[in-house]
Formats: sequence, C-alpha cells, structure tokens
Amino acid sequence: MLKDLRNSQKKSGAKLLENDNIIESFNNDSQGFKSAYDDVVICDRSHWGLLQLTGEDRLRFLHNQTTNDINRLQCGQLCDTVFVNSTGRTLDLVTTYVTEDSILLLVSPNRRRFLYEWMDRYIFPMDKVEIRDISEQNAIFTIIGKEAAKKLNQWDIAAQILSELSPRKYGLLTVEEKNIMIGYDTGLNLSGYTLIVPENLAKTVWETVINLGIIPIGDRVWQQLRIKQGRPYPDQELTEDYNPLEAGLWSSISFDKGCYIGQETIARLNTYQGVKQRLWGVKLTQPVKAGNTVMVDDKKVGILTSSIQLEEECLGLAYVKTKAGGEGLKVTIGDAKGQLISVPFLSHEYYKPESK
Repeated sequence: MLKDLRNSQKKSGAKLLENDNIIESFNNDSQGFKSAYDDVVICDRSHWGLLQLTGEDRLRFLHNQTTNDINRLQCGQLCDTVFVNSTGRTLDLVTTYVTEDSILLLVSPNRRRFLYEWMDRYIFPMDKVEIRDISEQNAIFTIIGKEAAKKLNQWDIAAQILSELSPRKYGLLTVEEKNIMIGYDTGLNLSGYTLIVPENLAKTVWETVINLGIIPIGDRVWQQLRIKQGRPYPDQELTEDYNPLEAGLWSSISFDKGCYIGQETIARLNTYQGVKQRLWGVKLTQPVKAGNTVMVDDKKVGILTSSIQLEEECLGLAYVKTKAGGEGLKVTIGDAKGQLISVPFLSHEYYKPESK
C-alpha cells in the first residue's frame, strides 16, 4: 500500500533512496529547513522501525530493559527511553506509546531488526510478552513547526483531538473507520506532532496534510534539524562506545526506578559524577567531515560525530572530554576552527535526589 504513497510523493518532487524506502529530498532543502522553524513541514519517517509489545507483562518487561520509568506510564502517554547493554552503553533512543493493550516502540531505522532480536533473547518462557514488527503495516509522519497546530486545525477531524492534547501524550483520529495515532512529539526539541498511520490510509493522510499547505521535507533536512537540535543518532552518537549520560540523554533516564540492564553503571556514574566526556554542538568556520579529531591546542580532546553545512552556518556534534571544558570552548577540527555550543535536545546536569 505504501507504493501508492510513494507514487504520490514522487509527483511532488520526492527523490527516493534505497529501493524507494527513504525519501532523501523534495528538492527544497533550504526552504524546508527554514520552514521547520518559521512555518510547518511534514517528514515521512516510514523507514523508521515500529515494534509492538503485547501481553500482560509488557510494561514490566520494557521497564526492566530500558532507562526510563515505564511502569508509571498510562494509556495515552508516550516517553523517550534508551536501550543500553549490560555495561550501560547505548543501543538506541526510542519513543514509546502506551495503548490499552500494547506498547508501540518507534525505533531508529538502523536498529529495527537489532532491537527486535535483543528483546526476544530476554523473553523467558514464563514471561507473558510478545514482540511483533509492524513497521510494514504503518506509515510514520512527523509534522514540525510553530504553525503545526494552526494548520492541522483546518483538518476538521483533527481539530478536537489537538485541543485535548498536551506534550508527551497522544490521541486517536478516526479515518475510514481506522485509528490514526497522533502524538504531541516530534523526536526533536521542536513543536509538532507524529502520526502513526495504517498503511492503507497513508496516501490519503499525506495528501490531506499537504493540501493544508504543509511543506514536505526529506530525510536530509530531518538530519539537518536533528544535528542543529542535538538529537544523537545510532552509529554516529549512539554507539556502544558511549553511555546515555555522555550522550546528554538525562531526561530519558529515571534514577528512582528499580534495576534494569546497565542500571548499576549508570547510577554509579551519576553518584560519583564520573562522566568523562560529553556530547556538544559545535559551531564551525567551514565544513569538516565527521570522524575528525577535536583538538585544543595540540591535545586530542574528542571526536566529531556528525556535521552539516547550511546556507549561513556549519554545525556539528562532537564528544569532548569533560576536563577539556564545555560550552564556549574553542577547538580545532581538521582545517576548521570551532566553538562548543549548547543544543536544545541535550542536558548535562547530574541528578540530585533532594531536588525532587
């Protein structure tokens, strides 16, 4: 059914990659990037993974597998949580949607199969949990921008649902007797919504949203936005070389929950303030490729993990040793000069129980 969606998108100028699975661009990258801040855009993230947990032990199971307090979630809520290995190193940052009878996990494109197999190996015979990969049965659309609510309110069936939503919650739209989930979340620190749409409604919903005057963007612009915002990404910032505290994902970690995989390491790093490197944004004087060493004077202090060139600025993300400094630190990366900057998606404050 997504074939019909892709054909519609091609008519709008979409350039597709990887067997028509990923939309790289709509040939409007500059306009699209600016519109994400000034107007409203829609990005097709259907190449991301969507996993479903069912069974009466599903909340407990995910609670024990990831960093956030999943047990506290109620139907209609969503949150970010991090999968980590036994030594507390990052596997993926995922968004969970809790329904009456399941949990949906929106996972990164290159972690879909890995996380399915990772969770499956921890399901024991007595556990009442089942995993399904429902990625192919659904489309994922993210609508980003300060005008998102205003534009979507022109869609009659969406108006009431939007008025009832608050951040980190979702509602249901009914189209042709099928439910569409609309979550108040973009996966970035930007206003907007993410829609989980049954595949046979994907073309209808996409065209409806485009007809509201919302601008389509491809994955290239989404990557630009996530670097500017500071969202870490698997195989770049999220690897087993780093833990989620180093990655600045403190808001996705509960320090009050019980044991989970990797919990001991993460708790110890917080208690003894032992984070040795941190992920920062970097403002650069010229383009430079990811993988270059970050230098202060003649000393290696980190590594550049992502970079982008925009019309008016060059930006990157880099892990830098804590002892070297933080925001405002002047660095050299390849032939470029740079300065560490804070980015909205990340935080680096240690958790203090008395501050609850």
